[in-house]
Amino acid sequence: MFTSEKGVVEEWLSEFKTLPETSLSNYATNLKDKSSLVSSLYKVIQEPQSELLEPVCHQLFEFYRSGEEQLLRFTLQFLPELIWCYLAVSASRNVHSSGCIEALLLGVYNLEIVDKQGHSKVLSFTIPSLSKPSVYHEPSSIGSMALTESALSQHGLSKVVYSGPHPQREMLTAQNRFEVLTFLLLCYNAALTYMPSVSLQSLCQICSRICVCGYPRQHVRKYKGISSRIPVSSGFMVQMLTGIYFAFYNGEWDLAQKALDDIIYRAQLELYPEPLLVANAIKASLPHGAMKSSKEGTRCIQVEITPTSSRISRNAVTSMSIRGHRWKRHEQPDNSNDTSELGILVIPEISVTNVAGERTGNGEKGRTLGDIDAQHIQGVQETATDPRTESKGLPEIRRQKSVRKMMEDGINSPGRVQF
Repeated sequence: MFTSEKGVVEEWLSEFKTLPETSLSNYATNLKDKSSLVSSLYKVIQEPQSELLEPVCHQLFEFYRSGEEQLLRFTLQFLPELIWCYLAVSASRNVHSSGCIEALLLGVYNLEIVDKQGHSKVLSFTIPSLSKPSVYHEPSSIGSMALTESALSQHGLSKVVYSGPHPQREMLTAQNRFEVLTFLLLCYNAALTYMPSVSLQSLCQICSRICVCGYPRQHVRKYKGISSRIPVSSGFMVQMLTGIYFAFYNGEWDLAQKALDDIIYRAQLELYPEPLLVANAIKASLPHGAMKSSKEGTRCIQVEITPTSSRISRNAVTSMSIRGHRWKRHEQPDNSNDTSELGILVIPEISVTNVAGERTGNGEKGRTLGDIDAQHIQGVQETATDPRTESKGLPEIRRQKSVRKMMEDGINSPGRVQF
């Protein structure tokens, strides 16, 4: 660490101690623009043997419990680097050099698990329903699935996941280590939109280091320093993926893609289903080309939204149009059976051929037409031509057609057909 960088940190330490309470808000607003101070603090955290590490951790904790939102976010931006330094020192079993970092992590954790009144927090998360539109989808584009989800949502079956209450911790052990670190990453991810690019870069780098240290891929990545394997939990890896997914679309494409590959590599070795599911889903949703988004521009995820206008054509065939067409067809008179003479309805004669032979139309053998059937058909024709049945022409046509249908189907009629 250079002397100039050490002087910047020492000035920062002394400045806050003499700062009056009324100037705290202005100080916090101007603090995020001091890039030289931020880079110097990163170098202090990366050197466990530095004499400035303990006062820096103490002041970062003072920032966090001050209640000022800008100072709280200033401390949160160093959280990935602090987690990596603690895990690296724990893996090397040099616990004494990480005491101030452990105290800072425990202090942030114990402050976050309680509200302003000192009561334990219970965080709730509502799982999104596919029946309700979002920036990622519209229910109309899903089809029948949206109907099922809509029916479920009307009965109040939305699933809510609760986290907490979390117990207070006085020290970090092998049993509660990743419970605390996972919750801290959850707090970091809640403020991702306020994190500078240097913090996102640090997140991607420490995710890669945690996942490959002690494995053959460490030589491919050319990571030096610690060579011991760092144990991780499934929930901790899922929280890492949340931050990496944000980094993809906020100017850190290369580092985020490398970190994603390393997390998949480690999840496959550990056989963790949750990180594999989330990581593969992120990988499948990524565009083919690198995102060229500006680091200073608006931070967002580009999605394609279905237009709100209806895409159904006005001439589309629906059940109502088919029903209306059927009614209209039945109401129209059959002009082919009309003659030029008014009041006379002519019924076409039925021509029965191949009575004794076989019919090939319906694949069945023809049957012999009996004398009673022939007399019955002749009686139907004579009844239809009677002037007294002029007003009943249409029913007779239907009767005659039904008889024709029976003859074409090859069904033996009984001696007398009941209409």
